[in-house]
Amino acid sequence: MRVLYAYNESRFAGGANNAPLATMSVAREHGLEVELFRRSSRDLPPGLKGRIQAGTSAIRPPESVKEFDAMLASFRPDVVHVHEVFPLVSPWILPRCTRRGIPVVMTTVDYRMTCPVGTHLRDGRICVECTGGREYRAVLHNCRENIVESVIVAAYNTMARRLRLFSDHVTRFIAPSEFTRHWLVENAGIAPERVVAVSPVVRIPDHAVEDPAAGTYVGCASRVSPEKGMDTLVEAAELTGLPFSLSRNESSAVKVALPPDFPVVVTRNFEELDGYYRGARMLVFPSRYFETFGLVGAEAMSRGIPVIAARVGALPELIEDGVNGMLFEPGDARELARKVRRLWDDPELCRRLGRAARAKAASLWNPFSHFERTKAVYDAACGLTPLAANDEPDASVVSIREGRRERGSVESGE
Repeated sequence: MRVLYAYNESRFAGGANNAPLATMSVAREHGLEVELFRRSSRDLPPGLKGRIQAGTSAIRPPESVKEFDAMLASFRPDVVHVHEVFPLVSPWILPRCTRRGIPVVMTTVDYRMTCPVGTHLRDGRICVECTGGREYRAVLHNCRENIVESVIVAAYNTMARRLRLFSDHVTRFIAPSEFTRHWLVENAGIAPERVVAVSPVVRIPDHAVEDPAAGTYVGCASRVSPEKGMDTLVEAAELTGLPFSLSRNESSAVKVALPPDFPVVVTRNFEELDGYYRGARMLVFPSRYFETFGLVGAEAMSRGIPVIAARVGALPELIEDGVNGMLFEPGDARELARKVRRLWDDPELCRRLGRAARAKAASLWNPFSHFERTKAVYDAACGLTPLAANDEPDASVVSIREGRRERGSVESGE
């Protein structure tokens, strides 16, 4: 099978950049013939000129579409697998696949189909105002904190929705979690049989840490941005008085000012991040928004490090509270501090949760499982085999939906 991968590389490091490369690598290892069509936002000029270029490339992209069309003709893939295409790749490549009769599989690494900024977070709180064809509200709220960018992303989403660029030209959607799958069905209008949950590639090390309770700090590996709950992390550290540490990649975004004395470890590669994980007694995952999966949490779990995560988005799918980690209410620094202190003071609990975390990661998120499930989606998209999807929402999805009804005036703005 020949697979053409296409995605737009973000300016900053993160899972959205790593996921397609990891999938490509696994596919190649298992005998698929692969090719890559990639554009990078790092090539955009700074300032207003770059914002305007991003907008025109996303909405009217003659060069990228022409180059993509040429690759379709030369490589002749059996299936095209796209990830994030905003802004330089553009969804206008998708009708080109339809015209050639090539099925498209799309992995939804964020919430851009239902939120112009991709996070469903505004002013530190979950926001769903733009769902249902109300993208203009991203302009009213200036969600990108730059009016030109806010207009661009709102116009992009409106264009893609009204012209049905995704809904009519993507054969199968891959969601990183069941939470994200049900979100697409309920809020993006995608038919349940067209969406399947496939977790991203998690590199499972051969050996777990010998004793997580010997770790010397409470770790957190993250972008330094509002949706990642940095305020909750800092407050919990102050409440516990324990040694906390934050790891970020050298090229990741820094959008939140941390206290000058808060320890930050800058990692340059995966080996350095692996060393950071292994020195932690536990990993904290304090996100405030709907995580589509939670890759750093899964990576820590695969090393036998217990994780304390916010009860939001897909994170409850990773963490079973009290079984292989702990959960707390997003934004509740006091609850997070209590659970950190409990785990810090109970070495045996730390070891037990770490062992269970490692077992779950190794059985569910290994690269071979990822390949098998992804290949099944390719086969279904090509009409080789049927692909059934269970449309019953799990408990985490129901709790979010019910909570949104109860707090409608707060979260939906209605």
